[in-house]
Amino acid sequence: MSKKFVLYMAGTPNSRKVSIVLELHARYGVDYQIHEIDMSKNEHKEPWYLKLNPNGRVPTLVDQFRNDFAIFESAAIELYLAQHFDRDFNFSFDPVRNPVEYSEMLQWIFFTHSGIGPNLAQAAYFVHFATEDVPHAKKRFIDEVKRLYGIYNTRLEGRHYFAGPRDGLYTIADINAYPLVVLYALGGVESLDEWPNLKAWVRRMEAHPAVKAGMTKP
Repeated sequence: MSKKFVLYMAGTPNSRKVSIVLELHARYGVDYQIHEIDMSKNEHKEPWYLKLNPNGRVPTLVDQFRNDFAIFESAAIELYLAQHFDRDFNFSFDPVRNPVEYSEMLQWIFFTHSGIGPNLAQAAYFVHFATEDVPHAKKRFIDEVKRLYGIYNTRLEGRHYFAGPRDGLYTIADINAYPLVVLYALGGVESLDEWPNLKAWVRRMEAHPAVKAGMTKP
């Protein structure tokens, strides 16, 4: 049996960041299989899974090429895959030869993780799932989501992608943001019309074959 990656995932935006990157890496002959985690049954909290991912969340990637080495946290997985398999730097940057662009990529990855990820989740909770209406909390997190979308929009003025020279290069910084940004309705935002540069970026992203394939997983 040939070695491969095993992606433990569910139908979450963080999981789909990794499935998109794995679809990109398929051009290098990288093989992977999906183990769907049933979160409704708390499979992600079972002891066997916690040995792979002590945080008990999805996704987790197991690299059978390196003695079943397990990587958790979606951005860490994306960077790991880029480091080992994006040999031609088609969707990442060489940290030695292109340190400025590499830093830009990291900055936008971390911006997404510290900003839109947690705030979109909080907005979604208070808009759709809270057992009582808390208008102040709802407004606070919706306003923050909108502020962050504005930052993305400003960055994309005259650019196609977040990092890189001129128009930018389609990289894991964009892949890292896309599955979250498109959930704007879940966060209480009616449309992306207020942010035309971001809206155009979404259209560019969804046209990429790897994005189309990765977003259908599992």
